Amino acid sequence: MTSPATPHPLSELPGRIMARETAEQPAVLRRLLEAGAPGIRQVAQEIAARKPRFVLLTARGTSDHAALYAKYSLEIRLGMPCGLTSMSTFTAYGARPDLTDVLVVTVSQSGGSPDLVASARAARAAGAITLAVTNNPDSPLAGVSEYHIDIMAGPEKALPATKTYTASLLALYLFVEGLRGGDGAAAKPLPDLAEQLLARRDEVHALAARYRFAERMVITSRGYGYPTAKEAALKLMETSYIPALAYSGADLLHGPLAMVDNVSPVIAVVTDGKGGEALQPVLDRLRGRGADLVVVGPAAQVERASAGFVLPTEGVAEELQPVLEIIPLQLLAHEVTIARGQDPDAPRALAKVTETR
Repeated sequence: MTSPATPHPLSELPGRIMARETAEQPAVLRRLLEAGAPGIRQVAQEIAARKPRFVLLTARGTSDHAALYAKYSLEIRLGMPCGLTSMSTFTAYGARPDLTDVLVVTVSQSGGSPDLVASARAARAAGAITLAVTNNPDSPLAGVSEYHIDIMAGPEKALPATKTYTASLLALYLFVEGLRGGDGAAAKPLPDLAEQLLARRDEVHALAARYRFAERMVITSRGYGYPTAKEAALKLMETSYIPALAYSGADLLHGPLAMVDNVSPVIAVVTDGKGGEALQPVLDRLRGRGADLVVVGPAAQVERASAGFVLPTEGVAEELQPVLEIIPLQLLAHEVTIARGQDPDAPRALAKVTETR
């Protein structure tokens, strides 16, 4: 008989589809590194030869957080100006800016959202170099774009995206590496490290008890960790329906900090690097307010928090840590949802492919 303190076998749980796809991530990362990297490097080299003057990134939902990660990476590692597009300027207002020599990267798991397809088509007509990053090379988005990168995650059936998110991050990392002439070798340890994180599900199960009755949550980070904070908040909201607010640490200090007290759960995603250093004043302020602070990050930061999950950051470049950071938070969303008596495979009123204008 399974005790209440012990996680049930995955085959007996609600949310088994999400759990299975979460567990596939090490294999997906390996496949992308072994089979996908050469093609990504070739695409990157062809685009680099065209010398784009700046980059626009287009996405929705989870893919938008992957695009935000790419924005940090392109700006920090290549010094390329980047922006996140407002698709309604194309699809609702019919604006047609001059995009000559602009690289427009559209990130979409399905590649089927009509607004993304319409936006990419309009960007290409306006002179842009268009790149689609999808999990479906036969998708409409891939068809209207000049270049395509396949994230090779395999079919994803759960409504909460898991493996397609980490695959998108790794594909975008490899693309940026290709633009700068790198070989992406630093990413090789990621599959093994991802396996190690997934094996620590019991730790996440224990953390989930803190949030069974939570009425709201705040998730914060800075730098490369900020897209992780936004993706974690989305996962918690779409599976457990907890209102989860994601803030850059800098933004949190400008007003929202007032809603944090000793009963307000806060999760801080602390990258081991400059982003984590920039977050330190925020962590100090949160501790000073007596916040229930859980840290996902290096051991030294977890030791100073109320609780946390230690990430294997030693020897992992800061720009690669987001691929690992999100995994315990995906597990947390799954475990919290089950603890609240809900099924993460069946979120209310959500569809895998959304249609907007």
